[in-house]
Amino acid sequence: MAQEDLPAAAGADALTEALRAHRVLPDGRVAEVSLLSDHKALVSRVLRLRLVYDRPCKGAPDTIILKTGFGQTISPEWLGGRQEIAFYTEIAPALPDRLAPGCFGSRHDAETGAWHLLLEDLTDSHAVASRWPLPPKQAQCERIVTAHARLHAACWDDPRLGVSIGTWLDAETGRENRLLRLQRTYEAFADQVGDALLPAHRALYEQFIDALPRLWARYRTHRNMTITQGDSHVWNCFLPRDGGDDVRLFDWDSWKPHVAALDLAYMMALHWFPDRRQMMESSLLDHYHRVLVARGVSGYDRQMLTDDYRWGALMMLVVPPVQAAIKLPAGLWWNHLARIMMAIEDLGCRELLS
Repeated sequence: MAQEDLPAAAGADALTEALRAHRVLPDGRVAEVSLLSDHKALVSRVLRLRLVYDRPCKGAPDTIILKTGFGQTISPEWLGGRQEIAFYTEIAPALPDRLAPGCFGSRHDAETGAWHLLLEDLTDSHAVASRWPLPPKQAQCERIVTAHARLHAACWDDPRLGVSIGTWLDAETGRENRLLRLQRTYEAFADQVGDALLPAHRALYEQFIDALPRLWARYRTHRNMTITQGDSHVWNCFLPRDGGDDVRLFDWDSWKPHVAALDLAYMMALHWFPDRRQMMESSLLDHYHRVLVARGVSGYDRQMLTDDYRWGALMMLVVPPVQAAIKLPAGLWWNHLARIMMAIEDLGCRELLS
């Protein structure tokens, strides 16, 4: 890729300004930028850049990650870039542990929707546990679950949740409007899938939507809640190559104040087939709860976690229709649909609908 084809945020002057603003480049300036890699994900573009300075600059990064959009959003309702910037500017600096890559700058243009983030490059020190869609090993999953427990415990029942940290969904829009949007999204999904959506699955969706006002009572308590990553599958986590504890969660475009177990249900119930889930699910929930308690969470016993996990698994029914609506690949949401249907049966989640 020619230098002129790089985004404006990858220019030497723009990077110099950003690094100076974040106090990692007190002297000197970026003299040269070269592209090391350019990865196009489902909803974003991730560039790894090498930086050359006009003089020795102690503490300034030799490489940096530029994450940006594609120039247009995948859906008018998708606010991922803005949401991820809010996490790095408002939430990450206040966390007691390093749970996300460092951030060197960001920008969101409200008029055009254009956005970017400049992030710490962890390529040499960290790696994802496995290559998608292969699942990680048990020990790796425990380390990932530990990172989620650290995040959740750090923000557990923080009085700022929904006030200055995120927004409660029931304060953002009326319940009836939210249900109506879900109903319409599901109906469009059912029409798109046609006969491939089995009658039993259609019946379950209809039961689920009818029961949502009552199911949502758990959320409306605003108790035993925390910051959730949202897009919490195992491939959105960097594990240190040296086996240490410096685990980092990334891709924060779906974070929100919510029920903690939603992250766990997204990780396991939505993404794992029954054999693996049944082999690891219970022990990972045990491990997660032990870390929560060790991190100071009280008044939330293991049964409450089980109840929330089953509730979260049922809420995963929302994911396939929404992913289809924003035009993610069918191979993604179709497998999610199959797995979550099996998880709902295994976990007895239908009991929550009656």
